[in-house]
Amino acid sequence: MGYGWLLSAALAAALASWAFDALGVRGPGYGFFHGNLRDIRRLRAAGAGVRLDVADHDFTPIAQPQFREWVPRYGRVFLYWFGTTPNICVADHAVAKQQVLADRTGMFPKNRMNANLLRLLGEGLVLTDGDDWQRHKKVVHPAFNIDKLKMMTPTMADCARSMVTGWEAQLASQQQEGLQQVTIELSDQFEELTADVISHTAFGSSYKEGKQVFQALKELQFIAFSTIFNVQIPGFGYLPTEKNRRVWKLDKEVRTTLTKIIKNRLAAKEKAGYGNDLLGLMLEACAPEHGGDQLLSMDEIIDECKTFFFAGQETTSHPDEIMFLLSTHPEWQEKLREEVRRECGDRDRAPTHDMLNKLKLMNLFILETLRLYSPVPLIRRRTRTAVELGGIVVPEDAILTLPIATMHRDREVWGEDAGEFNPLRFDAGVTKTAPRNLGALLAFSGGPRSCIGQNFAMVEARAVVAAILQRFKLTLSPEYVHAPTDVITLRPKYGLPMIVTSADA
Repeated sequence: MGYGWLLSAALAAALASWAFDALGVRGPGYGFFHGNLRDIRRLRAAGAGVRLDVADHDFTPIAQPQFREWVPRYGRVFLYWFGTTPNICVADHAVAKQQVLADRTGMFPKNRMNANLLRLLGEGLVLTDGDDWQRHKKVVHPAFNIDKLKMMTPTMADCARSMVTGWEAQLASQQQEGLQQVTIELSDQFEELTADVISHTAFGSSYKEGKQVFQALKELQFIAFSTIFNVQIPGFGYLPTEKNRRVWKLDKEVRTTLTKIIKNRLAAKEKAGYGNDLLGLMLEACAPEHGGDQLLSMDEIIDECKTFFFAGQETTSHPDEIMFLLSTHPEWQEKLREEVRRECGDRDRAPTHDMLNKLKLMNLFILETLRLYSPVPLIRRRTRTAVELGGIVVPEDAILTLPIATMHRDREVWGEDAGEFNPLRFDAGVTKTAPRNLGALLAFSGGPRSCIGQNFAMVEARAVVAAILQRFKLTLSPEYVHAPTDVITLRPKYGLPMIVTSADA
């Protein structure tokens, strides 16, 4: 089957490419069987060695070199080939937001081509469509409402304060040696913190087992990314290759651990209830006694738990980049510290949800961080039927790629200072373009399928930054190398070593 399918698919793609050429559709030419994947891999290999100046926020030469090269050449909407599958780059903000992301008819379902990505995310809210998505949303959405977030905020704050207490111990140890500073690798710290926060908020007392799931999914994420720029061959995921065997083992480990946690929770519900964490809220929503059929099966609940963890991993890069920008913009660091101390109190006071909501300058700072360093640099969808996008007639079952990182640097949308760090662009009291800028931000996607956990991520970011600024000043270490890269989500390629001193020194 394999060779016959490959040959017929490659020939069909070649014929389709000629048809597109005849219609005047622009884009890099189709390469037999591989499409443009070899070009993408070549450009990414060249970008892998790029090191940026700390004042340069354009990481697209590293993470999206193909769009950096092709958009100026072919326009904001153009055709390229992911193997034998046509792929339309939609870097036009109006088309992406108003036509693709705003769609409510199901015209642009989620892209489910990569089998390893499916194992990573599962059949949860992120990848389901239609009636299944509505069913999952009915269960998951209430867990992220304002009342539930208020309940989760103390947990986030406690996790952040536990982390910075460890920093204080390291700094105190250095001070005994006569030094007034300590260098800490923040990227590792934030990864542990993110695992801690999502494990506690998702699984409560079972957070230790939750961390095991987090680590397994992290490895699955790297494996999934390593296969993104390969030609997807039907059935290849079932072959007992070394990588596939590792994927199967990790997936089994995740499912076994999650099944155990869920069954233990169900067994204890008569005495302790379902619990107020995300798992408990989801199990309660699915409980038969709450009316009708069970909304989600055990497998679907497991998949939603996997989604929680992947979403939690997305936010790992969020504090990384916030801290990087705070360290390179000391005037903003002082402004935010003053605001935190004014609204949240001194170092010994844990901020509440209401306190965090008063941090207006911090909110602007985080929004600008999300623009320049979006945790998910691109979004992919598919076409359910043929449709016209940006003057191109796109065939059924084509991939659509929305390169968020590239679009967030578009001068026609953001102005001539699109490449500069300027949190005040989101301040309606300073600029008339603030509402338009806020609407142009796609860090959490947009439309009806926008990220359901965006408020969770914003509260977590405020809690973490507040806990740090209450106690410390941050300066970028000379050892830092500025090279943000993507592994599905954005992360600092060489870590984030930071010089930490007492805020009161």
